[in-house]
Amino acid sequence: MTNVSFDDDGVDATYEGTDFRMDRELIEEATEKSYRDVTDHEVLKLIDDSLDLSGEPRRIGDILD
Repeated sequence: MTNVSFDDDGVDATYEGTDFRMDRELIEEATEKSYRDVTDHEVLKLIDDSLDLSGEPRRIGDILD
């Protein structure tokens, strides 16, 4: 199971029992987008490209507002 928690500076994630942090700059560089315009689905795909995602993607900016 993959869990993510967003804040203004990046994402705290748990993936296969391992906790780690993805900084805002890393996410922006990987997606070539402004942090607030990246979706939760894009972040999850950065963690594991084979994840089966459901539901509508949400922009980080909308999650944080």
